[in-house]
Amino acid sequence: MKRDINIFEFPLNLGLKKKDHETEPGVKKLPEWLRKFDFHRAINPNNIFRLEAPEYSMELDQESRVLNAKAIIKYAKEQADFITKNHQENTFNIMLGGDCSILIGTAIALKKLGNFGLFYLDGHTDYIPVHLSETAAAAGMDLAIITGFGHEKLTHINGLNPYFSEENIYCVGNAETDDKEYVDQILNSNIKYFDLDRLRKNGFGRTAEDFLTMINSKSLDGFFIHLDVDVLNDQLMPAVDSRMEDGIDYENLREILQPLINSPLCFGIEITVLDPDYDENGMYTQALAKNLIQIIKNKED
Repeated sequence: MKRDINIFEFPLNLGLKKKDHETEPGVKKLPEWLRKFDFHRAINPNNIFRLEAPEYSMELDQESRVLNAKAIIKYAKEQADFITKNHQENTFNIMLGGDCSILIGTAIALKKLGNFGLFYLDGHTDYIPVHLSETAAAAGMDLAIITGFGHEKLTHINGLNPYFSEENIYCVGNAETDDKEYVDQILNSNIKYFDLDRLRKNGFGRTAEDFLTMINSKSLDGFFIHLDVDVLNDQLMPAVDSRMEDGIDYENLREILQPLINSPLCFGIEITVLDPDYDENGMYTQALAKNLIQIIKNKED
């Protein structure tokens, strides 16, 4: 990569519902865990910015019926201001979660900065209304929220609804395809949708190139990449909140991400949901860090 790089750390876990055996979701430890495996050193960013997150809670918002909605909204506003204050022109931004609800704050920031597209690479669609959610957790509804599908408390922060237009989004990699009602939500949207089977048929690199063609044809100001590591095959990355057996491998990940990251229109990428509590010796994280470093820095083995 020829551009300068900044790392933003957003260790938020309020978008997940803790499991019965957990004190709290461990995804908040992701930035430090990647640092332990030399991610930060190898990336060698110009700056590392960090916005501390509030303590974990399990407060169900009575209006929106979304878990921890009030605290998530407050953090999203702070995060958006933090990004707009610290981002720099011609710099690639790496956002480290945290859970997927950190996308809300980034989406608000990008809405303030212009008209952006989104490449949503995830093992789930995260595009459902709250009544279809088994957990009421925002991380499982974040794609819906940022496109204006949900309660206005979350979708209309600072009067900016929608943060992303559905027509400017690719949702790629969903492996949760056996629930018709779940999948129907995104099929009935204007989002360009590639479940795992369609992604494989279309081709990983071709899907990325098609997205770039769309971005250029619409003269958008740029685009952002969301990467939930649960899009990876479970054998490669089981240390996630919601495991799916099927998924892509690291070669597929490189084919998808390389052309996107190499584009000067790419504002950056967020990396979410890896939980160090489920990777005690760091075996899975070490492989992820190695591959992401190679992809971002455009290096071979």
